[in-house]
Amino acid sequence: MAEPMPRSLAQADWTQREDLARLVTALGAGNLRWVGGAVRDTLLGVEVADVDAATPLLPDEVTARLEATGVRVIPTGIDHGTVTAVLPGGNVEITTLRKDVASDGRRATIAFAQDWREDAARRDFTINALYADPATLAISDYFGGLSDLAARRVRFIGSAPARIAEDHLRILRYYRFQARFGSALDDEAEAACADLAPTLKGLSRERVAGELLALLGLSDPHKTVERMFAQGVLPVVLPECGAEEVQHLAGLIAHEKAEGAAPDALRRLAALLPADPRRAEQVAARLRLSTKAKKKLVLAASRQPEDHANPRALAYRLGRAEALDRLLIAGASIASLSGWDIPELPLKGGEIVARGISAGPRVAQILQAVEAKWIEQGFPGREKVLNLLQSEIEG
Repeated sequence: MAEPMPRSLAQADWTQREDLARLVTALGAGNLRWVGGAVRDTLLGVEVADVDAATPLLPDEVTARLEATGVRVIPTGIDHGTVTAVLPGGNVEITTLRKDVASDGRRATIAFAQDWREDAARRDFTINALYADPATLAISDYFGGLSDLAARRVRFIGSAPARIAEDHLRILRYYRFQARFGSALDDEAEAACADLAPTLKGLSRERVAGELLALLGLSDPHKTVERMFAQGVLPVVLPECGAEEVQHLAGLIAHEKAEGAAPDALRRLAALLPADPRRAEQVAARLRLSTKAKKKLVLAASRQPEDHANPRALAYRLGRAEALDRLLIAGASIASLSGWDIPELPLKGGEIVARGISAGPRVAQILQAVEAKWIEQGFPGREKVLNLLQSEIEG
């Protein structure tokens, strides 16, 4: 049986921030609670990245009170009741308590509320609906989030199908949170995600891409991805991926760990695709990836069986990060790139002209031939390059 979670936060570093204390004072006693990831992660002993807060005050009132004390406020999500307080220790998103009025599965119509439980009821998972009082650090848990957190169970608040119907993206969010925090599976959640998977087709590709990449960037999402594939969820958002590619991801993750390489979401996405740059381009376009992300994905998907034969030559041709992607996906060693700086060919075209070769195509041909031999011979120094040049000119 899992150890029960405490009903109050430990004195974590972030709870002692002076700028947060000033924030609480500015909004007034009882008008603010920490909520969501900061509370959940503190209870789990995980480093807190962002601090979010909830308040019964309307956004205009929050803004007025904070600006009166010299705190800059940005209306980051004003339509949804969210403003961001710009603080020295890290920005804080402050959202007015809300309740859902209507939803079409892609976007919700909300109304502001005054009741903490109403606000909790509209959140996705029980472990994300934990609120902490800044003064006492006592936790308000309206839907059993503490027991779910203790059991490492990701459970929807209320009916799983009903919560997914409100926002179809919650299917992918469920798998991401399950991969990050879960060990015990929730049967209702699993069944609902599988049954409602086709609804993911109606979401914006950017939202799907964001969740998919966030999942793939976790430490070891393979088991979750494997389950998504078996349950028919992954084929909806990534039809290019088959059973072989899912197992390829498992091999990549294991190899990353063996080589001491950090997880990389785009590298892992490439592993879930066939080694076909055109298919990768199609996926990048469908998911609305940035130009930089598209280039990385396509290069990784352009992998060839011979890539691992000469890792340094690969890095010289593609770049270090791009070579690492291909080598790791291939299960090849990356040791030869550790501490190695990609060199520059110690030869210029003008030096070839100076040896009596007329400027023009012949110079470029000689330069390319010397470079090819230089790479093949392991990037020797200038003296050897000059010998290669002389041989090429004479030959």
